[in-house]
Amino acid sequence: MIHGLMTTTAYITHPDCLRHNMGEGHPEQPARLSAIEDQLIASGVESHLQRYAAPLATDEQLARVHPMEYVRAIREAAPESGTVHLDPDTAMNPHSLNAALRAAGAAVLAVDLVLQKKISSAFCAVRPPGHHACRARPMGFCIFNNVAVAARHAVHAHGLERVAIIDFDVHHGNGTEEIFEGDPHVMMASTFQHPFYPYSGTESPASNMVNVPLPAGAGSKHFHEAVEKRWLPALDEFGPQLVIFSAGFDAHIEDEMAMLQLKDADYRWVTEQVQAIADRHAQGRVVSMLEGGYALSALGRSVVQHVRVLAGLN
Repeated sequence: MIHGLMTTTAYITHPDCLRHNMGEGHPEQPARLSAIEDQLIASGVESHLQRYAAPLATDEQLARVHPMEYVRAIREAAPESGTVHLDPDTAMNPHSLNAALRAAGAAVLAVDLVLQKKISSAFCAVRPPGHHACRARPMGFCIFNNVAVAARHAVHAHGLERVAIIDFDVHHGNGTEEIFEGDPHVMMASTFQHPFYPYSGTESPASNMVNVPLPAGAGSKHFHEAVEKRWLPALDEFGPQLVIFSAGFDAHIEDEMAMLQLKDADYRWVTEQVQAIADRHAQGRVVSMLEGGYALSALGRSVVQHVRVLAGLN
């Protein structure tokens, strides 16, 4: 199904993702999902989306990315009451395990729906995010690596040979890079503020990693140059059969967690550029997983711009 002709975009989420709470004042809060939903409704975009409930990821699906010992350790760490810290930034309450399983399960469902031609694209409004989660280590608000689960599912369950991951979060997706460095089936293209948490992505990356660090204060011009000069030629050469976004919206100028200066329109623009790649090589097939974005109004507005393009509402 070529993009723009009868496109149907899935919106995958689950109430469990609202129940994961890492404490008062934590930036990765349930209100992020409410802000997205509110803006999608207010903009009229929501009425064009097909809603699905995220299932729980299975051990088999997680084990393609994370060792079973790690999955078991996360299950055992989940508290029956109160809050348990996995690292200084990442905590679990009694609902966090199911939220993390739903977030990874949304990734699997999105891939299935797109590759079975039931829909043309999917946006997964889930939390916790995933791109800092390494093979066997939670990190930076992330427990399971959702985009990695999606990519491995596409390769192992659907037989794809080339999957592209596009990460425009302000923080480098170190977990995704660790999982896929040297993997011939996956190419990752990313922009991120540098030097900045998690202080990775610049030391001799593997040949399947297209990492473009941006200095603090960089805005639309730097970002557009990175995409046009580095990402797009590499993506065209790779010829992905599926494109997966690690869609973090914290490089927005209104987001105080970091110092990049992207605007709402930049998220629309980059989605258009990448959608064109997907249309050329991947029958228009795109899956997008929510990562960061902590300024609630900017997050909601930016997701609207991103999803408008996925849904062909130009």
